[in-house]
Parts: sequence; C-alpha cells; structure tokens
Amino acid sequence: MMNPSQVSLLFLNVCIFICGEAVLGNCVHHSTDSPAVNIVGDVSSAKDESQSNDTVYKEDCEEPCDVKIKVTREERHSMCRNLQNSIVTYTRSTKKLLRNMMDEQQASLDYLSNQVNELMNRILLLTTEVFRKQLDPFPYRTVQSHGLDCTDIKDTIGSVTKTPSGLYIIYPEGSSYPFEVMCDMDHRGGGWTVIQKRMDGIIDFQRLWCDYLDGFGDLLGEFWLGLKKIFYIVNQKNTSFMLYVALESEDNTFAYASYDTFRLEDETKFFKLHLGRYSGNAGDAFRGLRKEDNQNAMPFSTSDVDNDGCRPVCLINGQSVKSCSHLRNNTGWWFNQCGLANLNGIHHFPGKLLASGIQWGTWAKNKSPIKIKSVSMKIRRTYNPYFK
Repeated sequence: MMNPSQVSLLFLNVCIFICGEAVLGNCVHHSTDSPAVNIVGDVSSAKDESQSNDTVYKEDCEEPCDVKIKVTREERHSMCRNLQNSIVTYTRSTKKLLRNMMDEQQASLDYLSNQVNELMNRILLLTTEVFRKQLDPFPYRTVQSHGLDCTDIKDTIGSVTKTPSGLYIIYPEGSSYPFEVMCDMDHRGGGWTVIQKRMDGIIDFQRLWCDYLDGFGDLLGEFWLGLKKIFYIVNQKNTSFMLYVALESEDNTFAYASYDTFRLEDETKFFKLHLGRYSGNAGDAFRGLRKEDNQNAMPFSTSDVDNDGCRPVCLINGQSVKSCSHLRNNTGWWFNQCGLANLNGIHHFPGKLLASGIQWGTWAKNKSPIKIKSVSMKIRRTYNPYFK
C-alpha cells in the first residue's frame, strides 16, 4: 500500500503528463486538420504560389491556434487545481484513517495486555494452591466414617487403629443433615474439629450473614465451617467443648490461646459466644485489655446483620464508627465496640501494611501488634465427670 506522499507524487506526474499532452496534441491536431495545410500540401509543386498561399494560411491558423492554446491552458490549470485539491483531500482522509486504525490497534493491544496479566495472576494463584495441596499432609478424599464429631470419631476408630487427619463426615445430634469437616488427629492427642483456617489469602472472607451462617471456602485450604454447623457440634447432649486458637506470625513465630469451654447460643440469639477460662501465650484478645473491649457473650455480626453494640456509634481511636464490620472491611465476627480480636479479617501478605487484617491485639512485640500470617480455630470435647 502506498503512503500519502507516494500517492501525491503519482497524481502530480499524471497532472503534468496530461496537461502537457493536451497542449501539444491540440495544436498538432488543429494544424493537420486545417484546410490550409492540405491545400499547401496539394500545390507544393508551384514554388511561388505555395509561398503566398502558405503565408495566407499561416496567418489564418495563428489566430485560432492562440485562442485554443489559451483555452487549453485554462483547462489545464483547472484540471491541475482539481487534481491538487483531490490529492490534498485524499491525503488528509488517508492520514485520518491511518490514525484511527492505529488508535484501534493500540486499544486492542492494551485490552489483550490486561487480559494476559489477569490470566497470569490467576495461573500464579492456582499454581500456588496446587503446590500447597501437594505438600498438604491431609488426605484429599473424605474418609467414609460417620461420627458425632472428630472427637467421637477418634474415640471410636482410634481404639482399633491410628486415626489419620483429614476429611470426615459427621452427623451431630440436633443436626438435620450430615456434613464434612476437617479433623486434626495429630495436635495434642487429636480429636479436633477445625472450624476456621486462614493461611494464604486465596479465600475471600468479606461475606454477608448467609455465607457465615452456612460456611464457605475449601476444607483442604482456607475456610469458615459455618455458624449453624458449629452450633450443632458444640450443643450436643452431655458434652462440653474447648477452643484452641493457633497463631503464626510473618517471621514464623507461633503462639496460642486456649479456652476450656466454648459454646454458642442459637440463631435467634445470633449465635452469641460464651468462653471459659483462658490459657496460652498470645493473650486473651477475646476479653481484651479494657472492659469495653470484652467480646465474650457478644452475638455474631456481619455488614448486613449488625450486633456489635455501636448504637448509634462507637468511638474508635477518635473515629466515629457505626459498624465494626464495615470498619474491619466487611468481615464477620463477634464484635464489641469493636474489640481486639478478629480472626476473619482480610489476609495481608508479608511485607504489606497491617491495616485491619487478621487481629489478635494482645499478641504484641514492643507494644505493637504482631502481623499474623496464618491462624486456625479448632474445638474438641472435654469430658465432665458429672455427665452421664
């Protein structure tokens, strides 16, 4: 394809060629068709007579030829002007067309580049997940063994053979359906039902009430088991459960908080939390450092179901807050104005700002909260000798 400059040069050559040929052709054509020239050709044998006739006919030819040359020049100039205008118009339209084509191609390239970057990010996350699962010691398939909870399964199967950690199906008393859980059969004697786990930030914990009610995530990775399922487990007859919170910092240090009883009230009370005595080295963040920080005996809250006690507002570090869930990036927890614990906060990757993140405010170093990389919550039966 020729560029606009080549097209302009081609049209200019055509213009010069046409205009020049028009002038010459017109004059020659007029001279050969003239009767005077024919007569001169016929009587060329008579020298004197031809000279006189040639002079007469030449004088007759000169006048109309000059007139025709003048007309032809005007036509030529008009033709050249039209051609030049056409060339200018064509050049401008061609440049505009090329600019539009380049803009469209650039927009397409930008879109494709963004799509490629997004796909690369997804591939990276999937690769990380696959690699992590390959190293995960837990089995991938559900162990087809029913029980009331992980402690009950361990006590039943463990008397015959070692019970492996992994996925099991349980059917707690009071539940209308069985469901899968992750059982940790290795930590401190085993029998732990894992109710929450955070490790890599792949699962989004910015959820509404219905999600926290039924549970979400991947039982082999990050997940929240669900308030209804937790309630069914810890409210079985003749049982009592303890809670163990395991914390890991960005610099790979570990801490824990343990409560000798853990119980939830039913959905009509928004699964109000009740904790027993604390032990551990991470501090009792649930009860906090001040009376107003105490999250024990508080109902569960999400961004669309607000039970955090901020009515009408709470004053947090001089900031007026209407909703603790909104303040904590729309995550769900047992908030109380808004408290020091939120293990469902947004996962922050190492090196990034702490922001609201996963919180356990009593675990600190040099009076600054420690940045938490991973956390898990697990429950296990505790036997009371008065139970029959």
